[in-house]
Amino acid sequence: MRFKLLYKFILIYIALGIGSFILLSTLGSRMIEHRLVKTESLRLYQEASTIAEDKKLLRSVGDEENLQNLHDALSAVSTFQGCDIWLINPTGTIYLNTAKSSSDTDPEALKDFDPLALGSRYYSVGTFFDHYKSKHLSVMVPITSNLTIRGYVAIHMPMTEIYRLREDLLGVAHILALILFAFALVIPVLLYTMVLRPLKKISEGTKKYAAGDLTHNIAVNSSDEMGRLAASLNYMSDELNKSSIYQRNFIANVSHDFRSPLTSIKGFVEAMLDGTIPPEMQEKYLRIVLSETERLTKLTNGILTLNSMDEKKNNLVITRFDINDVIRKTAAAFEGICTSRKMSIRLTLTGESLYVNADLEKIQQVLYNLIDNALKFSRDNSYIEVNTELRHEKVYISVKDHGVGIPRASLNKIWERFYKTDASRGRERKGNGLGLSIVREIINQHKQTITVVSTEGVGTEFDFSLQAAEQEDVDE
Repeated sequence: MRFKLLYKFILIYIALGIGSFILLSTLGSRMIEHRLVKTESLRLYQEASTIAEDKKLLRSVGDEENLQNLHDALSAVSTFQGCDIWLINPTGTIYLNTAKSSSDTDPEALKDFDPLALGSRYYSVGTFFDHYKSKHLSVMVPITSNLTIRGYVAIHMPMTEIYRLREDLLGVAHILALILFAFALVIPVLLYTMVLRPLKKISEGTKKYAAGDLTHNIAVNSSDEMGRLAASLNYMSDELNKSSIYQRNFIANVSHDFRSPLTSIKGFVEAMLDGTIPPEMQEKYLRIVLSETERLTKLTNGILTLNSMDEKKNNLVITRFDINDVIRKTAAAFEGICTSRKMSIRLTLTGESLYVNADLEKIQQVLYNLIDNALKFSRDNSYIEVNTELRHEKVYISVKDHGVGIPRASLNKIWERFYKTDASRGRERKGNGLGLSIVREIINQHKQTITVVSTEGVGTEFDFSLQAAEQEDVDE
C-alpha cells in the first residue's frame, strides 16, 4: 500500500511519540531512580556523619540514662527523616534502634556483620545483612575515638519511599511529555503548510509543463527553499515558453522568406519550359531567378551564421588591426551601388590609422551590414556618414544615414531575428531581418555596446564601440 507523504509523516510522528513514552517509562524510570538513590543516600550520609561526630554517643555507651535521652532525640530525627536510625557496636550488636521502643532492652545481633562487605560505596541497597525483608537504602558511618572504631551509625530508608518519589516525578514527566506531544501536533500542520502544500503545487506545475502548458505559474510566494524552487521553475517555464514562441516565429519567418523566392523561381522556370516566356526574354527572367537564388543563399548563410554564434559563444580571433583601413575598404565595396543611386559615403576618421583589438572578419561583417542597411533605407542623391573617435581607451564607430528612419515602436524590436519594419517590407523585399541580429551578437561577443538613435523622416545612426589597441602596440 502506497502512503502519501503526509500520512507517512503522521505515522512517524505517532511512532516517535509512542517510542518516547516507552523510553521514558523504562530508561527514564531507571535514571530517575538512580538519581533519587544518589541524592537521598548523600543526604542520609551527611545526617549519619553529623550524628557520629556528636560526643554524646560515646558517653551513652553503658549509661542507660544517656542512652534513653539519645534514643528520644534520634527517634525525633528518624520520624522527621522517615527512616530508621541504629547505633551498632563493632561486633554487630544493635544497642539503639529508633524503630523499637526505648523500653526494649533486648539487643539484636546482626548475622555475619562485616562493614567491609558493603563495598567501597558509602551506601547500599538491600536487606542489610538480612535484617529487613524488603529493600532499604542504607548508609553507615563509623564512630571513632582516638583512631579506634567504637561503633557505627546506620540509617535506613525503605526503597518504597524512593519508588514513590520516582513515580511522582515520572508522573510529572509523563504529563509534560503529553503537553509537549500535544504542542508538537503543530509540526505536521506546519509541515503541510510550508512543505507539502507547496510541493504539491510544484508537482502539479511540472505535470502541466510536461503536458505543454508553459504559461502555467506555480503560486508559491515564500522566500524559503520551496519558494526559490518554484521561482526557478516559473523562470524556466517562461524561458521555455519564449523559446517555443521564438521557434514558432522562426519557422513562420523562414517559411515565409523561403516561400516567396521559391514561388518566383518555380513560376519563371515553368513559364520558360511551357513556352509562355519566349526564348529572347528568357535571359531577363533567368537573371531574376539568379537574384532570387542569391537571396536564398544570403538567408541560409545568415541562419548558419547565427546558429554558429549560438553554439560557439565568444569564439573570437582577436587581432590588432587598423579600423580606419577596414572602413575604407568596406565603403569601397559599395561604390557600384552608390554610383547607380547617386549616393556617397562620407568618412570622418580619427587620424590616418586607428588600431583596435577585435576579430577582423566579424567586424568587417558588422560594418558591411550597417552600411548596407543604411544604403537600403536612404533616399537617392543622399549620403552616408561613417565616423571614428577615440575616447577613454575605446574606439567608437558610427554609421549614420539620412533616410526614412525607424518608428519609435520598432526601435526595441529591430534586434530580433527576422524582424522587419513596415518600411523594410514595403520598400525592399530582399532583406531577411537577420542583419542587425548578427551585428548585435558580434558586438556582444566582443563585450562591447551598440546603440541606435532614429527619427522618422530624418534618418538613423548606429554607434558601437571596440577596445582600442594598447599604446605600446600603436607605437611604430
